[in-house]
Amino acid sequence: MKFADVLLAAIRRSDIPLRFEPGAEEAVAKPVTELLRAWLAAHQPAEPRSDFDYGQKALIELLVDELDGSKNVPVA
Repeated sequence: MKFADVLLAAIRRSDIPLRFEPGAEEAVAKPVTELLRAWLAAHQPAEPRSDFDYGQKALIELLVDELDGSKNVPVA
């Protein structure tokens, strides 16, 4: 499942009154996705020096791929 699908499903289940307007879910999802992308970028190590930094960098890259929709979100 793609992150965008998960986010849109959550928005559709909410009590947002705009959900019946065409494109409303996407309009709400866009700033949330941008916020998550900025939050992840802020935690990206500038110059990884340790195994922890490289692991964090790899995890952030995976999460950004899920945000972009190029990777599926793992199903638990």
